[in-house]
Amino acid sequence: MFKYVLKRVALMIMTLFIIISMCFIFVKLLPNEVPKVFGKDMEIIMARREALGYNKPLLEQYLIFIQKTLLGGDWGVSETMYPAREVWPIFVSKFPPTIALNVFTMIVSIPIGLIFGIYAALKKNKWQDHVISTGVMVFVSVPSYVYAFLVQYILCFKLKWFPFTMAPGETMADMFTFEVIFSLIPAVLASSFGTIAGLARYTRAELTEVLTSDYLLLARTKGLTKSQTTVRHALRNAMVPIFPSILGQFIGILSGSLIIENIFVIPGVGSLYIDSINRLDYNFFMLLTVFYTAIGLVAGIVVDLSYGFIDPRIRMGSKK
Repeated sequence: MFKYVLKRVALMIMTLFIIISMCFIFVKLLPNEVPKVFGKDMEIIMARREALGYNKPLLEQYLIFIQKTLLGGDWGVSETMYPAREVWPIFVSKFPPTIALNVFTMIVSIPIGLIFGIYAALKKNKWQDHVISTGVMVFVSVPSYVYAFLVQYILCFKLKWFPFTMAPGETMADMFTFEVIFSLIPAVLASSFGTIAGLARYTRAELTEVLTSDYLLLARTKGLTKSQTTVRHALRNAMVPIFPSILGQFIGILSGSLIIENIFVIPGVGSLYIDSINRLDYNFFMLLTVFYTAIGLVAGIVVDLSYGFIDPRIRMGSKK
């Protein structure tokens, strides 16, 4: 198990390094004009450009990037979005709205998705199962931005129950005030539909397979009721593959939702990424690319390794 973990971590680092290298080269091939900033801000930007080797050959720029940015933690300054301001503090300040949106989404999605999936499995091939399965197919197929526009149109425009945008808030404590939570409800609903549908479909598939297994039939013949076999045995075994996926989604909380944050004007990490692309702020783009790539790779490793901890019978990387 220990060797398997080391191997996965090494592969993760190598994959991250390859992706970062490719993004760096592609960014340097794009137009990189001097921003139209004046005064002291312009002096700061030009000084940081020189420190990062913008006037040197590509290979030297890459080595400076590895030394100063990846190893030294100096991600430079923003050139177009927040002129002459350090990239890293602004990036960190965008975390609270993103975390709040995704935490609330998970709190709503996980219990509802599990309940629908369990109920559909227990009512297999009945009208309840068909209704839930049809709804799941619809919600999985439709993109999240469609839900966002519908929620915004119906709840915010027509019924006027909620504001169109998120209430002001910067710190993590602000995210748990009533005003902010209330203003996030439309965004949470739009984000939840797809998660609920995906979790319900996965839960139904796993639980249906477990319910038809031989050991559950044996438990029923020994006198256990259907509810006893479902709760004591079926759910516990079905959760083995389901729980790691939930764990991976929790890790992915930091990554945010690019589309939902932009539609509901949530000042989080996702909207920052879109702005960095639209406004050609390459320092922000590189930092956010590294961040999103690292989050995805870490989530994949944690999901894989969690199988071995949840079910002791599973041993990763062992040889017979």
